[in-house]
Amino acid sequence: FGGALAGSLIAYVYQATLPAIQRYAGLKIEGAVREVLGAPTRMDTLYLVGDKLSRTPPAGADIRALTKAYVGFNASGARIGVAVEAVEPGFADDVRLMIGFNPATSALTGYAMLGQKETPGLGDKIEKDTVFVARFRGKVAPIKGTKNSTTDASTVQTITGATISSRAVIQIINHAVALWQPRL
Repeated sequence: FGGALAGSLIAYVYQATLPAIQRYAGLKIEGAVREVLGAPTRMDTLYLVGDKLSRTPPAGADIRALTKAYVGFNASGARIGVAVEAVEPGFADDVRLMIGFNPATSALTGYAMLGQKETPGLGDKIEKDTVFVARFRGKVAPIKGTKNSTTDASTVQTITGATISSRAVIQIINHAVALWQPRL
């Protein structure tokens, strides 16, 4: 009896808190899009349906589960960039990024961390080291990593002691740009 009661209580709490959790997740995505695109005046959402982009989601689809691109526009209506979510393995676990870029040039507008569980004090610098994060702005994909300082438009200096995590970020960005650029 006690197990059934505990199971019912867990199910109730889950159902009661789910809307708040989903609302928070949506706000986190929206904040990351605004961060990587520099606070666009207007945004459109495009849905990847099969291999094509659509302005409308398929009928009956769970919008949260669809793969999306967020297109940002400035006050005059010009496209300033596109933000896409991407996830791939890092050193310790999956790394989730929101990546902003210009599809016409492959130039990055930045990335924001959506989730990571890399080694504290080392791998987590891919999120906490603002200098490392800033190195990606303006870089042109595909990006390469180097241990040395660089001014090359397609090369980023990796974090000493967090090379695997640094390279994971580079790989995630390169794969996302390669996937989305031809479609946009």
